[in-house]
Amino acid sequence: MGDLFTLPVLLGIIYYGIRFATPYLFAAIGETFAQRSGVLNLGVEGMMLMGAYTGFYVAATSGNLWAGLLAAAIVGGLMGLLMAVISVTFQATQGISGIGLHILGLGLSTLLFTTTMTGVATIIGFPSIRIPLLGDIPYIGDILFNHNVLVYTAFLLVPISNWILYKTTFGLQVRAVGQSPQAADTLGVSVKKIRYITVTLGGVLAGIAGASLSIALINVFQENLTNGMGFIAVALVYFGAWRPYGVLLGSLLFSFVNAFQQWVQLKGVAIPADVAVMMPYILTIVVLAFSARRSTKPAALTKKFERGEA
Repeated sequence: MGDLFTLPVLLGIIYYGIRFATPYLFAAIGETFAQRSGVLNLGVEGMMLMGAYTGFYVAATSGNLWAGLLAAAIVGGLMGLLMAVISVTFQATQGISGIGLHILGLGLSTLLFTTTMTGVATIIGFPSIRIPLLGDIPYIGDILFNHNVLVYTAFLLVPISNWILYKTTFGLQVRAVGQSPQAADTLGVSVKKIRYITVTLGGVLAGIAGASLSIALINVFQENLTNGMGFIAVALVYFGAWRPYGVLLGSLLFSFVNAFQQWVQLKGVAIPADVAVMMPYILTIVVLAFSARRSTKPAALTKKFERGEA
């Protein structure tokens, strides 16, 4: 047990915790925009799976990682657009619609994987980029400033999305639509347009989140690669109180605990493997139970909107 708290192990936990916060950040930031506008998208998992498969397949067949990333973003965006059509235009129940998209993404990615690949495949993904000077700082240089481009992008997305939500007209419209769509409509804001934009954007970021796994972090694709990460991303939006910096905190907390349990297994600590694997999920449930009491969700979240309704 003592080997688990040596400096190299602790630095390793931090390093991998930062890396594997990446897919959670992409997916949860996208879901934050969707929920801020009043749409709960439980299809994030399916979108991530399709993004992971598409990104991997296109990158592997074309030899171009950027083409794979673009393809993943497009596929995720199309699934987000489909979610918007179902939940905004046809006004289907959002929770059921999202679960349907999750099943679609899970089934379709599995079908495509089994028909286009023979077993688990690997790829050479995005390389790490060491930032000059900063990367040379002892200890923290390798931990913070020696990652691939998608890791840097995910963390940069946090202040950018926070600025958009709280410092721009578009962000004000998103928050207004999620809080009181009737009032926003009275002021000339197109509720459907805003919801279409945010849900589609959420799909794009979910697709990129999936691709960040398959072509930037673990560089492999297999059936059900995300293994529930999309649902965790949705939970992180609640944990973060629908704020980008709160989502960042939750993503890091979850990924650090996940990295810790992997080191527990690697070091052979006398804890059953199943218990170690459950650790981050147990933490998520506990944290959500407490954070739910202090968080105020968007008032119109999951609620349908029709012009003229009081």
